[in-house]
Amino acid sequence: MRKAILGVLSLLCIVTFVACNDYETYGEKKDKERDAINQFIADSAIVVINQAQFVSQGNTTNLERNEFVYLDNSGVYMQIVRKGCGNPVADGETTVLLVRFYEQCIQDTLAIFNDASPLEPDYMTISRSGSTYSGTFTSGRWYSTYVSSYSGTATVPNGLLVPFPYINVGRPRTADDAIAKVRLIVPHSQGHTMASSYVYAYYYEITFEKLIDL
Repeated sequence: MRKAILGVLSLLCIVTFVACNDYETYGEKKDKERDAINQFIADSAIVVINQAQFVSQGNTTNLERNEFVYLDNSGVYMQIVRKGCGNPVADGETTVLLVRFYEQCIQDTLAIFNDASPLEPDYMTISRSGSTYSGTFTSGRWYSTYVSSYSGTATVPNGLLVPFPYINVGRPRTADDAIAKVRLIVPHSQGHTMASSYVYAYYYEITFEKLIDL
């Protein structure tokens, strides 16, 4: 099904948002978003754990139990599929990552993605200063969808920066190496411009790979 979904369909999703939400208050939209997230969690048989349990497990989520940790500060739900090879982004470091992702609007079935051949990865520049991470998309499907087409911002949403304290970024050097992969449920307050404008949550599957690993 994913291969049949085109990025351009996101426009239809946005039009639907506007038509349905003309007479809804912000509070009503938030309630609908929360209901949609809860339904998505139930339908996906996700086991939600708190941060204390996450820390006690060595900052990991149990894949066999389909665990996602709920992060209190952001409201993001995160599953670490692979921590990845390489090292965490270092304090003071700025680096370029290859990013492959699948994005689905939780209140709809429409999606955009760049994680299936022959699509090319997106390019993301990420920086760290202490415990603060920031990033910019410079090219790729995300850029063409949310920046070029909708005149949005190239800034990486906070929700997509949440994994970086817990994962490594590098390039595989051996057959046993694998790049970092995470799954996220991102509420509108931590999402891109369209998410925040229409109060919609999004589900992501994302991999991060360092462009150059010296």
